[in-house]
Amino acid sequence: MKLYTLMPSALKPFYEKELTDASNAFAKGHLQQSWRHLERAHILGQPYPFAHSYVHWKMLLFGIHTKNTKEIIGQIPRLLVGGVKSFVGNIPVGNTGGANVPPLQPMEIPEDLQQIIQKSINN
Repeated sequence: MKLYTLMPSALKPFYEKELTDASNAFAKGHLQQSWRHLERAHILGQPYPFAHSYVHWKMLLFGIHTKNTKEIIGQIPRLLVGGVKSFVGNIPVGNTGGANVPPLQPMEIPEDLQQIIQKSINN
């Protein structure tokens, strides 16, 4: 069994850009756009425990700042177990990470992210 720890360096800038774009959109009051960037960061970071847990932390903060009780309650268990599942390579691939989707449901990865992931892993 392969244990995952750190995100490949070729993938990290894309993950960080999604997080930055999420923060910038949030600061401008573009909440849906901000959330979409967090979901994309989740897809990119999901296989890597620290990145995965960090996105759930950011999603929890988003829920707190927007006073979204469903998101707050949904993010707490994801924050607690998401990184562990990543560490052992047991994740629902493509899952966007929000409380609006079942936590164990695999989902289709958007084509642009699929290409980024493939290029980053193959380098």
